[in-house]
Amino acid sequence: MGAHRCTLLDVFTATPLEGNALAVVHGADALDEPTMLKLARETRLSETTFVQRAHVAGADYRTRIWTVERELPFAGHPSLGTAVAVARAESDPADTGPRELRYVQQTGAGLQPIDVRLEGPQRAYASMLQEPAALGEELPRAQVVAALGLTPEHADRSLPPQLVGSGLTQIILPLRDLDALARARPDWPAVERLLAAHRATVLYAAVCSPAGGHARTRAFVSAATGEDPATGSAAGPLCAYLAARAGCPALTIEQGIEMGRPSRLDAAMEGERPRVGGDVVVVGDATLHL
Repeated sequence: MGAHRCTLLDVFTATPLEGNALAVVHGADALDEPTMLKLARETRLSETTFVQRAHVAGADYRTRIWTVERELPFAGHPSLGTAVAVARAESDPADTGPRELRYVQQTGAGLQPIDVRLEGPQRAYASMLQEPAALGEELPRAQVVAALGLTPEHADRSLPPQLVGSGLTQIILPLRDLDALARARPDWPAVERLLAAHRATVLYAAVCSPAGGHARTRAFVSAATGEDPATGSAAGPLCAYLAARAGCPALTIEQGIEMGRPSRLDAAMEGERPRVGGDVVVVGDATLHL
């Protein structure tokens, strides 16, 4: 049995107990995959990450990302929260002033540069340059909205559902208005079938205002995980989607409102790659005995 430092954070918020919660386990090289999965199920968070030594050139550390069901090759809020946890672990506790740091993490999707601005012992801002965006096939509106208990009339008629990825493939589903977004009631078996059929991770419903650079979203994952309050790995694809279809290169996204976990995500295109960022707040430090 060994002792492991664990950092608890809320990502895409500056307010504790809002945003998307994350547990980061440090010094996890000796932990095997069954143990990581068990611990992810123990935390019962949407994701738990494990920091290991990198084994590819150019990376500062390796991030292993686990849901309660499986390991993910990449995810947004776990990447940003892990970078903040690593920065805090490497910093002198006596140094409470602002600090700018840059890391390159290794994940199953490749190498992602992450910028961290520590703003004190518990607060930070982090942003990540995701993988180049790939816009895939368009999907039938009726099939996609039906998985959320909606009809084609609830869809945005000018923006079709489409597969988009920037590390993970997501289904982007633009809806007509906030009423349609609020009415969404996932049929979880249908959501899971839809995602599996297209090798996608999240069904990302969005009410988009490209002219104002704003979107309000909800993210549906699976019956086990449920709805996600802040999804960085879908924010990047949504930004790429709106850049390509509506000429909107930067986006502020509100998510988690319906869940009582309000979140704010900032996204902007840098060439072919979306950069996604947001506030991060540390809510606790612990020691795990595994």
